[in-house]
Amino acid sequence: MNERQENLFQQLAHYRSELLHLLEHVSEEKANIIPAGFHNNIRWNMGHLYLDQYLWLEALTKEKDTALVALMKWFSFGTSPKHFDEKTPTFEELKKYLAQQPSQIKERYGHRLAEKFPPIDMGMQTIEQVLLRTIFHEGMHLQAIVTIHRCLNEVTDRV
Repeated sequence: MNERQENLFQQLAHYRSELLHLLEHVSEEKANIIPAGFHNNIRWNMGHLYLDQYLWLEALTKEKDTALVALMKWFSFGTSPKHFDEKTPTFEELKKYLAQQPSQIKERYGHRLAEKFPPIDMGMQTIEQVLLRTIFHEGMHLQAIVTIHRCLNEVTDRV
């Protein structure tokens, strides 16, 4: 792995650690609240981030992961926490999944970053390109989590 590719995994781990640090300040109760004006909650954003990263890799490589099928029911684009049930991963389970994901991706795909595949959305044709896209996506949902957390704290502070 060259320096640029190693830097990619450092960024992936860094941004994930920022998310996990923020989640240390979120209670499970708050993680499950959908604030007024929002469609999702913190827990949904967590599951969506975890799932989305793998779905983009799967879309590119065409390597199916049957474990993702169940998660799609709750965390795919367009889903809602209103459809969560007793089988939906908990807040604590999702934190563990998110903590493990960067190293799992590095282990599984680190030696294949430059491998070419038929292009998918936005012309992406390497694992490296997909990971760059998912880092951007992580930033968007990190901001959504920050915003939801602030809204919940403002509501709590007023009560």
